Amino acid sequence: MTPIDFPAARALVIDVVRRAREILDVEEVALDAAAGRVLAVDVAADRDAPAVDRSARDGYAVRAADVPGTLEVIGEVRAGERFGGVVGPGQAVEIMTGAPVPAGADAVVMVEDTRADSGRVHIDGSAQPAQAINRRGSEAAAGERVLRAGTRLDYTGIAALAAFGCARVPVYRRPSVAIVSTGDELVEVNETPADFQIRNSNARSLVAQVARAGGAPAILPLARDTVEHTRQALSHGFEADLLLISGGVSAGKYDVVEKALAGLGAEFYFDRVLIQPGQPLVFGRALGKFFFGLPGNPASTMVTFEVFARAALELIGGQTETALAMPWARLTREFRHRPGLTRFLPALLTADGAEVTPAVWHGSGDIPALTRANAFLVADPDRAVYATGEMIRVLLK
Repeated sequence: MTPIDFPAARALVIDVVRRAREILDVEEVALDAAAGRVLAVDVAADRDAPAVDRSARDGYAVRAADVPGTLEVIGEVRAGERFGGVVGPGQAVEIMTGAPVPAGADAVVMVEDTRADSGRVHIDGSAQPAQAINRRGSEAAAGERVLRAGTRLDYTGIAALAAFGCARVPVYRRPSVAIVSTGDELVEVNETPADFQIRNSNARSLVAQVARAGGAPAILPLARDTVEHTRQALSHGFEADLLLISGGVSAGKYDVVEKALAGLGAEFYFDRVLIQPGQPLVFGRALGKFFFGLPGNPASTMVTFEVFARAALELIGGQTETALAMPWARLTREFRHRPGLTRFLPALLTADGAEVTPAVWHGSGDIPALTRANAFLVADPDRAVYATGEMIRVLLK
């Protein structure tokens, strides 16, 4: 198959998954357990927000026509109370932020713009009707949709659900994700490897990434480097909503994943992307489920999950949109790379996100360097040199 570039590969994943995905089952969870879940229904305001005209400032509720002037203070009102009287000509009510605006008043003057003295308040400036007042229903009208189905609930969504009385929340089931690592060189984490073996770290990093993206990960037994054994291992993975395969997708003699998948009737959308690390990335569908064959070097596995497989998982999980945030930061030193590929290289981003420094690393198997970095530089395929002080995109870890 012809290799495709990074933007085209990501767009293809999103398009194919969005068109073919099946809607997951819906379950109901308590509001306190809903953070990070994907909302399964639209949510509407159960009342106007705010429910009354309320003050946006500490100050005095007045009639705009009465100021500038000196007004009689006839009482006060704070949040959680309602003033029982009416503001008449020449009168004012001391009011706190969030309190209902008294009847008769049509503006609030901030306390900083007033002088109080012996039951009276002096206001030198003018006021406009509705000044410093949040009108009833200005944030949301009763019955207005405030959250859409397919939204992953962050803390703002949780606040909205609480504000509109949603103690129980319908959400989509977490999509199940099977993880199969391949390779005769792999041993389990609790084993002592020989010098020609390595522990299966990729499965564990994928568990963390899948969980962060809202999936329910499960590690399946290792697949050894034969077509038959790999096919058997992968066939169990298709019982999940998404299958992630780590390793065995390069062009080596014992990289047998594509052959094993072909034996399961797989349809391949691409098997090489013009990126580094992660060039021999495979994406396809078999037995009605999507799969990714992620290259086996740790950085390759991490990057390709984050920029491709995560998008698929989020869409399968019910999200209507998926985004890849790659903000810009200023390089602290010159950076060079060989053009032709989009490169994701370990980097150190300052705490304020303003500046970034390429990290020292020794290739995509260098896990210690990955742990010291907190981001990846994203180098464009058509540029070889970035000068000190230039802006460059950054993929956050």
